[in-house]
Amino acid sequence: MAIFKSYPVQKIINGLTINTSDSSIVTHSGYKTNGESVIVVKCDEECILYLDDKTTDHCTVKAMCDMVLSSEILIDEEFNEIELQKGASVELKMVGDFYYILSSDGLKNS
Repeated sequence: MAIFKSYPVQKIINGLTINTSDSSIVTHSGYKTNGESVIVVKCDEECILYLDDKTTDHCTVKAMCDMVLSSEILIDEEFNEIELQKGASVELKMVGDFYYILSSDGLKNS
């Protein structure tokens, strides 16, 4: 399994300069974000994607497999993790001490 990254970009997140990729395709069963704007998760098994609040302040995640999105800081002031089913996508933005879900297409059961 591998991680495919797009062109390199430089971002300033929480006052730190981060060298990252604009987007990544993740095929590992576990991955920690590094400032990407878009992450597509494609695994043969359930995957855990860890949102790193030190490097990632805004991202969109597309789940091409069942997966768990996990974070040390709370998501929507309530959850440490959320489950995404295959086909779902979610956009998250860190505001203050929390990640907030700005957009989600919900469950995909088609």
